[in-house]
Amino acid sequence: MIKKIVILSVMLQGAAYAETVIPEQIKVPQGYSPILTVHAKGDQIYQCSLNQGEYAWIMLAPDAKLFDEEGKLVGNHSAGPLWEYKEGSRVVGRVVNKIDKAPGKAISWLLVEVVSHQGDGLFSDVSFINRVNTHGGLPPSSGCTANHLGSEKRVAYTADYIFYGK
Repeated sequence: MIKKIVILSVMLQGAAYAETVIPEQIKVPQGYSPILTVHAKGDQIYQCSLNQGEYAWIMLAPDAKLFDEEGKLVGNHSAGPLWEYKEGSRVVGRVVNKIDKAPGKAISWLLVEVVSHQGDGLFSDVSFINRVNTHGGLPPSSGCTANHLGSEKRVAYTADYIFYGK
């Protein structure tokens, strides 16, 4: 019975990826197809900063583990923004566009263009990345004052990343 539940859970997780509708604002250009979809679980790291006389939490970096559709750890996501696959290939991206699908509840969905590659492997053919199905990760709503300047806070988030190539 437990085996059936695990198999059903894996199948439903894959179905969730397949059913995600990508909004027009963050669609990849024509000619690119999905290579891999992963689920990220980790933190968005924020730092209390002073900007034009106002204190605010500024996003420093993500720190997340990447899991395949079977729940196996396959990579990491960190500052850059950088994504690294288990065999060592890496990509660094820059945000092209974003859309707030759940304002006040979750970080934006993104279209990211890959600006550099390192290593041979699955990510060596990646040109674009979507971040979708986000939960959490928003900046802290309080606690950034002169007393907190330079301090960091980690905020839990989850998301799915879809990697595209030609």
